[in-house]
Amino acid sequence: MQFIGKQAVLFPGQGSQEKGMGRALAESGKEFMDVWKIAERISGHALREIFWDGEEKDMADTRILQPGLTAVNLTFWLKARPKLDPLCVAGHSLGEFAALFAAQALSLEDTLELVSIRGRLMSEAGDGKGAMAAILKLDEQAVETVVAQAAQQTGKELRIANYNTPLQFVISGNKDAVAVANELVKEAKGRAVPLAVSGAFHSPLMAPAAAELAKALRKADIRSPKIPVIFNVTAGDETDPEAVRGLMGQQMTSSVLWIKTIRHQYDMGARTFVELGPKGVLTRMLKPILDDRDGFEGLSVANLEQVEAL
Repeated sequence: MQFIGKQAVLFPGQGSQEKGMGRALAESGKEFMDVWKIAERISGHALREIFWDGEEKDMADTRILQPGLTAVNLTFWLKARPKLDPLCVAGHSLGEFAALFAAQALSLEDTLELVSIRGRLMSEAGDGKGAMAAILKLDEQAVETVVAQAAQQTGKELRIANYNTPLQFVISGNKDAVAVANELVKEAKGRAVPLAVSGAFHSPLMAPAAAELAKALRKADIRSPKIPVIFNVTAGDETDPEAVRGLMGQQMTSSVLWIKTIRHQYDMGARTFVELGPKGVLTRMLKPILDDRDGFEGLSVANLEQVEAL
């Protein structure tokens, strides 16, 4: 694999999990297997058994998924680190915790502790009142109009949770408002895809869970990032540890500004975007996000062979 220009490293989040993820890499060295063992000890779940030999339905449980996918992201970084010299890093939602580890702002143990707590809190926040849906084939202005109309019609909470690409968004909020929005999307010739999630993530409905996560963040040893981290909440970087703590506390109730994040990295000078983790979801988002810009490439590093080929 060849790099063009400076590198941005990306870490995927929920939805990128797959059976067998990270197994070959973990079995290639004790350092990598130990990450899984630490994740299992901290989370209290048999992650290797579930992700390597288990069922898809168990992998989708956010309590299992968050420490499991983070373990994969961290092992890919540890393996790839000697071959990379990133200008900046970013993570999509859950992946932001792996980005903080890569930037040496969080220790391995604190990273896995925080995502385990986050996964439990997000699972517990699913009270049956929240829902999410992916919105495709409509631009940002059209989606904003749909969200405003659905919120007004129902009088209930609804927002754009993820700005993934110029024609791919995720909405989140009260299930009645999401249902109305889905119909409005169809009327506007878009496509609405309900998501199988336990709650309205990245919306104000997650406020009680976010308050509990903030308590855990206050206990964590957060240091100034050694590599600029482009945060979901602001699409900008931050060096002050207390400001980082605040941004991570807001993340659960705030929108993921992924379009702006990638464009900001490009404007910083990044030209090779290296995604470390399963499936290559973030790599496929690059072209629509940077469609009006030249001279970039995305590299999906999703298995042991690809990380060794860097």
